[in-house]
Amino acid sequence: MKRLFTALCCALSIGSLHAQDYPAKPVRIIVPFATGGPADVYARAVAQRLSESLGQAFIVDNRPGGGAVVGTDAAAKSAPDGYTLLMMSNAQTVNETLIPNKPYALLRDFVPIAPVNYSDLVLVAHPSVTANNLRELIAAAKAGARPMTFASSGPGTPYHMAGELLKAMAGIDLLHVPYKGSSGARTDIVAGHVNVMFDAITTMAAQVKAGKVKALATSGKMRSTVMPDVPTLDESGVPGYESVIWLGIMAPVNTPRAVVNKINAEITKAVTRADVKADWAKQGATPMQMSPDAFAKYVKDDIDKWAHIVKVSGAKFEE
Repeated sequence: MKRLFTALCCALSIGSLHAQDYPAKPVRIIVPFATGGPADVYARAVAQRLSESLGQAFIVDNRPGGGAVVGTDAAAKSAPDGYTLLMMSNAQTVNETLIPNKPYALLRDFVPIAPVNYSDLVLVAHPSVTANNLRELIAAAKAGARPMTFASSGPGTPYHMAGELLKAMAGIDLLHVPYKGSSGARTDIVAGHVNVMFDAITTMAAQVKAGKVKALATSGKMRSTVMPDVPTLDESGVPGYESVIWLGIMAPVNTPRAVVNKINAEITKAVTRADVKADWAKQGATPMQMSPDAFAKYVKDDIDKWAHIVKVSGAKFEE
């Protein structure tokens, strides 16, 4: 019994020292999405703040592909020492149901650390699309002999599922055109190769302002402060519609709890800074803060939410 007590004390002491010394070398943040999208942009913002506060480089490593599975799997297989983190979004919570044969399970192979922020989406159309609002788009989709195309950054991503949710709730047919990242989808909606797209307000607002696409509706419960003149889908003919993109940080399972707590505290300090909140508000992003345990529950609840929507919508994983 005495030996067990001594071993436990040693383990706790080692964990405490590990947290005090952490980080002793650069930390990698794997982003399983392409550059230019919200996950990449805010991973870099978080990395900068953590580098400043913890005195070591936090380096963003983009690993897109497979509907976020490639990068997420790489993170799952990394050492649980706090030196590999994962920037995740609700794409991963959707994938728990959409891609059942993944090489990892989110809450089995990762420990949630902290949320980062959430953003409403905006449904945009290329100027060549005759519809100028959501009701006109729904009418055109129902009347058309061929389905309109909607782009996304890949299967299971928030942009894909926002479109599937619209299809299910509005009773329309849209042809999903998946890309390997949001940049390619964004380029093709601006070029007119696809008809419509859901995108984060944080990254699409500038294209709307420049007149390269037209905003039909936003996806939150209330109108966006960045686009106050654009109605929500809920008030534009799809009652009860809501879909956002949220981001968070996870680490491989068995990462020391003391390290998890330390990163959580630093991320919370970073996202609640007055200058960060003000800057993100201009972009349409709202900071989130939770304890690791509260964030774990949030992730589980989101997995359950999207499991229902995947089944109801009939969404399929398309490479």
